[in-house]
Amino acid sequence: MPTGVALRDAREQLFDAAERILLRDGPNALTSRAVTTEAGCAKGVLHRHFTDFDAFLAELVLDRIARVEAQGEALRAAAGSGSVADNLIGALTEVFESVAVGIVALITARDELRARLRKVRPPGVPLATEAMVMISGYLKAEQDLGRIAAGADLDALALALVGGGHLLFAGREGTPPEEVAKLVTTAIAGVT
Repeated sequence: MPTGVALRDAREQLFDAAERILLRDGPNALTSRAVTTEAGCAKGVLHRHFTDFDAFLAELVLDRIARVEAQGEALRAAAGSGSVADNLIGALTEVFESVAVGIVALITARDELRARLRKVRPPGVPLATEAMVMISGYLKAEQDLGRIAAGADLDALALALVGGGHLLFAGREGTPPEEVAKLVTTAIAGVT
């Protein structure tokens, strides 16, 4: 492995490499050696930026959570435009076609990672919890605009959509869009 090669934004390169491994090979294939090999750098690069591999994984999860939070801001800003169903279908697909399902499996598989995340995150499954907050916030924005019924239980609806979305994407390659559309249209049928 080459040493002394300058990396632009080494943290992001390492995160992207870990994400590719997670998506391609699953959480059990995620090792520091696999990540640095995938990133094309020396193993020491990872340890220069992170105290240990679990610290790296915790930062990876937190980085991906930040992406979901940013997606939530964009989704709330979209309230009132397009159809509620199309906005939800797009949001669920974006969350779960990415690395979210793999991250949930990774957190489940690694006790030390779960323990580290519990110290800095609210209770619940990281990424899934943030996806629920994202969907609930969007539904509230649509409710304020009158596009979702005033009495709708938004938290329960968000839970159903995120849980259903996770199940549709877990362990599959290429979830058909019509399944996500069916989930969303069925779930919101009584409240739009």
